[in-house]
Amino acid sequence: MLELGTKILLAYLLGSVSGSLLIGKLKGGVDIREMGSGNAGSTNALRTQGKMFAFGVMIIDVGKGYISAALIPVLAIAGLAEDPAVGRDWLVMACSSAAVIGHCYPFWHGFHGGKGAATLIGTLTFIQPVILLPVIAVWLLVVMSSGFVAMATIMAGFSAPVYLLLTGQVANQPLLTLAVSMALFLVYTHRENIRRLKAGAEVRVGQLAIFRRDS
Repeated sequence: MLELGTKILLAYLLGSVSGSLLIGKLKGGVDIREMGSGNAGSTNALRTQGKMFAFGVMIIDVGKGYISAALIPVLAIAGLAEDPAVGRDWLVMACSSAAVIGHCYPFWHGFHGGKGAATLIGTLTFIQPVILLPVIAVWLLVVMSSGFVAMATIMAGFSAPVYLLLTGQVANQPLLTLAVSMALFLVYTHRENIRRLKAGAEVRVGQLAIFRRDS
């Protein structure tokens, strides 16, 4: 289990590198956790710092998810033998989950990070890129019709396990477990957004709601 624990820790520490805070430091110490919604993700970066800043955040946060799924599980570490008791598919899912958790609760940044969606996208880009088609389609449909990024993200998260069920991939237990657990985790990380949605106080990203027309 030493290999499993070590690689989960590495994925978590990589996930703890926040794109928004890294770019913010390069821009003179900008901390978007002190602005807007207080979240360190790309949506708050877009609202408070603009498109280019948010794009850079997205690249870093997606990239660390991809690396955690694609490279850390197969990383050869001196003195650390491959554990035959650990399934390789399960190791990929464990490292992927650790990266998402690291993004949300980053060791390097006081355990105050983002909400996990971009890093999860990065992991799925390696694990099964085709699953991104329904995920992105649902996200775009919801966000363009409502302007609510949180609601779009939650619904997109649940589209992944639904897609696996509809395409007969129930037997792929590692991926199905990741998809279901991460969908539920997105609900948890967006719990404040859900409360605001219920109260009618959630902020709408107006420029994204291109299919919505306020009366």
